[in-house]
Parts: sequence; structure tokens; C-alpha cells
Amino acid sequence: MAADGSMDETDILARIDEYVGEEQRLRERYRRDELAREEEHRRLEALEVALDQCWDLLRRRRARLEAGGDPGGERARPPDEVEGHLQ
Repeated sequence: MAADGSMDETDILARIDEYVGEEQRLRERYRRDELAREEEHRRLEALEVALDQCWDLLRRRRARLEAGGDPGGERARPPDEVEGHLQ
């Protein structure tokens, strides 16, 4: 992560991997009855939003780079902006 708080592509991809791993661990804990369904659902929803933000940021950075711009200024958008878009 840069000093200004922005993330480069490597940081974003690492964060995505981290969230996917957490999602898999939550599902496994639920299967072993170590986590209540409501808790699993709540945490999975939060992870889904975080993943959507990461993918959105990655797409916008790549688009800016492809257009010849500097992707460094891109930041994650708020969940309500990201979740309002259909892929």
C-alpha cells in the first residue's frame, strides 16, 4: 500500500485472495458446526461487499491505465455505490 493509502494492483489482488480465503474458512467452520448460520451469513455479506469494492477498484485502475492515465489516484468507492451497479 502506498504512503497515501492507495493500493496498487498487487495490493488489491492480495486483499482479494485474503477475502476469498476468509470466505472459505467461514464456510468450513459452518460445516463443522463451529459457526451459527446467522453469523456466517452476516460475515459472508460483509466479505461480499469488500470483494465487490476490490474488484471494482481493480477494474477502474486497469481501465485508467489502459486509457493512458495514472491509476494511482483511484480509491475504493463506498459500498452503496459499488453495490448499486450490476455486472
